[in-house]
Amino acid sequence: MTDKIVPCIWYDTGQARKAAEFYVSLGLPDSRIDTVHASPADNPSTAEGEELVVQFTLAGREYLGLNGGPIFPQTEAVSFMVMTDDQAETDRLWNAIVGNGGAESQCGWCKDRWGVNWQITPRRLMQFYDDPNPARARAAFEAMMSMKKIDIAALERAAANA
Repeated sequence: MTDKIVPCIWYDTGQARKAAEFYVSLGLPDSRIDTVHASPADNPSTAEGEELVVQFTLAGREYLGLNGGPIFPQTEAVSFMVMTDDQAETDRLWNAIVGNGGAESQCGWCKDRWGVNWQITPRRLMQFYDDPNPARARAAFEAMMSMKKIDIAALERAAANA
């Protein structure tokens, strides 16, 4: 690993590689499984020789998946935020996560089948926050608050009607 700070994601025993393989299959550029390491000794979550950590890269950022066991479940306190360029990319990522055992939430948030939270966020949504017209920004924000998956055209309509 070359990054100075590498997020470590805790998974139930035996799930880190499956999660990493799914993440790299999402089609984000510069994504891959880098290394899988076996545990050098028995520990509370894995036996010696079993997979302990999976190093992987998503969109050029390094991560480490730890087969830590069921003790610490995921929460919404940490999430992957993916900035999408258009509705097609938003739909593709959302559908891949939710359609593979995940769950929808509100405002562009969803959860994968391992409980890791994702924000599938169109760049256009973030641009509304900087709109010089506060009424347009408010209208787009209020529209977003009523959505699960973000609909860029609906945001545009809301802002145009403000």
